[in-house]
Amino acid sequence: MTLRFPHLRPLAALVAAFGAALLVLALVNRGSAPPTTAPPTSSDAATAAVPRTTDALIATLQRALRVRPNDLTARTDLADAYLQKVRETGDPSFYPRAGSLLQGVLRIAPRDSGALTVAGTLALARHDFRQGLRLGDAAVRTEPGSVRPLAVIVDAQTELGRYADVGRTLQRMIDLKPSLASYARVQTLLGTLEFDRGRLAEARRAYTIALLRQPGFPAAGAGLARVEAAQGELPAAIRRYRRVVARLPLPEYVVGLGEAELAAGRAAAALRDLALVGAEERLLQANGVNTDVDLALYEASHGSSQRAVLLARRAYAAAPSVRSADALGWALTRAGHPASGLRFAQRALRLGSRDPLFLYHAGIAARGARQTAEARHLLTASLSLNPRFSPLWAPRARAALRTLP
Repeated sequence: MTLRFPHLRPLAALVAAFGAALLVLALVNRGSAPPTTAPPTSSDAATAAVPRTTDALIATLQRALRVRPNDLTARTDLADAYLQKVRETGDPSFYPRAGSLLQGVLRIAPRDSGALTVAGTLALARHDFRQGLRLGDAAVRTEPGSVRPLAVIVDAQTELGRYADVGRTLQRMIDLKPSLASYARVQTLLGTLEFDRGRLAEARRAYTIALLRQPGFPAAGAGLARVEAAQGELPAAIRRYRRVVARLPLPEYVVGLGEAELAAGRAAAALRDLALVGAEERLLQANGVNTDVDLALYEASHGSSQRAVLLARRAYAAAPSVRSADALGWALTRAGHPASGLRFAQRALRLGSRDPLFLYHAGIAARGARQTAEARHLLTASLSLNPRFSPLWAPRARAALRTLP
């Protein structure tokens, strides 16, 4: 299969095209299931005996290292397993353990492609996108035919706002060796794209397929909860969000839960749950994770707008992506500087983003800046894409439209 990106397109189109390619491959290979743990970096013969759970894999690798403490492959695989454990539990205390193992490996073998790739994955998890890109590039230079480092590179390029490079990297991934290992993740991305377009039935289907491929996948579960909230099924959405948060209490999922509760009129429960965001962010920061964008959005919407501006400026300086531009624009708007907020909101939309929340943020900024025609256009566009993009913010978008002269 050949898929081409002949010119720069909006990022959503790139992801959708890549996801479509993986979807076709999934249909061809529907008998195979994704691995239950992150793929180790050792040989095919070794991976054939990989334990079925992450905890079992960690225990096996720890035993192996007690016998062979200088086994660099086992050290790298254990670091990789620690990162998988964070994905499953949300416990960031595994990050320093992984980092310590990888530092030791790269001190001895600085050109080890597997270790460079896992180190790049760790850097991305900590939101150090420049370091992630550097490590991913180094892994590809060491092993040009390897596909896995390209996933690190494309994530880093996206967060750093290097969208022209994203298309080229995706093309290289497809040309080299399309893989089903990230099927559930890509299907979840497709669900999000469908949701942003207001195609709720299609979004529900995509998230459901992702969960069939990888039961318990938190991002897909949160996506289904978002669809349920959009369709007015707030009690069901709250229950599902709670299950996701119990499994993986990332700030974005906790905020989704809190906003669904606010929309349902459960203010006390919402305040109680949203208070978890600060605690989770502090835990992440203590383990080396840069949470500036997520925390800025949370503070702008539900906390201190002044703190939101500080965090968002720092995030944008570190990684000027559309996401950090949206966060800074929203923070400035909520802090009483809508004209400045609109400038950054427009940067977030510069590639033709179809995210209704981005458009809503920009519309509120334009209204505050007294650019009535622009505000009407942006708010209308947001609701036209998905009139139920948020149980909390979509009604506010409609109310803001009614206030425009």
